[in-house]
Amino acid sequence: MLRHSNYIVVLFLSLVALASCKVTKTYKTPDVATAVSYRDSNTTDTNSIASLHWREIFRDTILQGLIEEGIAHNLDLQIAYTRVQQAEAYYAQSRAAFFPTVNANAQATESKLSEVQGFGIRTQATQFQLGLSSTWEANLWGKLSSARRSSLAALLQTEAYTRAVQTALVANIANYYYSLLAMDQQLTVTRQTVSYWDTTVVTMQALKEAAVVTGAAVAQSEASRYAAQVTLPDLKQRIREAENALSVLLGREPGAISRSDIRTQSIYEPLDTGVPAQLLGNRPDVQQAEFNFRQYFEQTNVARTYFYPNLTITGNAGLSSLALNTFFNPGSIFANIAGGLVQPIFNQRQNKTRLEVAKAQQQEALLNFQAALLTAGQEVSDALSLYQTAGDKMAVRNHQLSALQRSVEYSMALLHYGSANYTEVINARQNLLMAELNQVNDRLQQLQAVVSLYRALGGGWK
Repeated sequence: MLRHSNYIVVLFLSLVALASCKVTKTYKTPDVATAVSYRDSNTTDTNSIASLHWREIFRDTILQGLIEEGIAHNLDLQIAYTRVQQAEAYYAQSRAAFFPTVNANAQATESKLSEVQGFGIRTQATQFQLGLSSTWEANLWGKLSSARRSSLAALLQTEAYTRAVQTALVANIANYYYSLLAMDQQLTVTRQTVSYWDTTVVTMQALKEAAVVTGAAVAQSEASRYAAQVTLPDLKQRIREAENALSVLLGREPGAISRSDIRTQSIYEPLDTGVPAQLLGNRPDVQQAEFNFRQYFEQTNVARTYFYPNLTITGNAGLSSLALNTFFNPGSIFANIAGGLVQPIFNQRQNKTRLEVAKAQQQEALLNFQAALLTAGQEVSDALSLYQTAGDKMAVRNHQLSALQRSVEYSMALLHYGSANYTEVINARQNLLMAELNQVNDRLQQLQAVVSLYRALGGGWK
């Protein structure tokens, strides 16, 4: 009879294992990466700057020191680390769900019964009890396994989020640093222009005394000088605000930032982008989106298991006695074990709702994953185009500056001989200033395009 019982148990467990394989599904990465491409780029070269350490991309030693400081002290990154710790704790808890719970209990109970309740034998008693209780849920239908895989996906998602925070931090520090270098250069250019205007005003006054120009020329040149000078306080304010913002990124109090010169900055070449499919392995926010989808995929598996029987085994054991002097006698030992199999029949639609919501959340996560990939492809395309645009502008800007410098020289020379109008000199000088400031902006745009491309490809966290 015992042998037949063992066969029945083995057969039951085999059927359960077979059925559980059909209840839950095995996760596979969605095939959506192939739909992503870089605009006007059909490269098949898998080399990518995303695989390079940020030190290889940003060669300015001062900038390298600032990035190191930011990674060590940035508060947003520290917060992200604590989220990883929380996710690790939840994952450890999901793994422990495969083991039984064990609780110890000790109690003393004083009871008073009526004559009827005590059957005239005992109407008052004191009971002492010490024991252990345990509950274990069988992993039928893969419920606990799916829950553990869901917690693992949540942990991996949090780790990917942390890498994304670091990638953004590296890019933001570099962008602020380059912006400061650009504003420093614009401040230098503007001060030089103010100095040139001082000379121009003196020249206009001399030409007025020589009756070459009128007083209007002197007044106009002075106004142009003040127009250039009045931009200096705003530039200084912008520099101060950028320093304060960068200080916050570094986890320090607002203050001055050491830096070099924008003219000494070099760009890593070649700017290889790899193929779009590599975004899945390089870009942290794309990985985060996939792990989010994976988490909800496993939650859908968990929701399916609620439609099937749940097997729970409980047990209690310990000592119980009506007197302390007999508490440790063999007769005080008690124990019981029970197994229960519960099959949901009518549960106010909770199980069906749980499954429908889980499927909808899974679909939402899949769409977010697709959107993350498309956004990544867009950002890479934008950064490539921006870098090319900046290079084209810089080439043309050099010719413009050369022409404007000659224009200033020629107009000043002609003005001395009375062959040019003073407005031509003023316009030439103003146009030269704008071109010099725009040249700095072109260089900044090129540097920041490299930063954007590096971040868009998923670099900066390795």
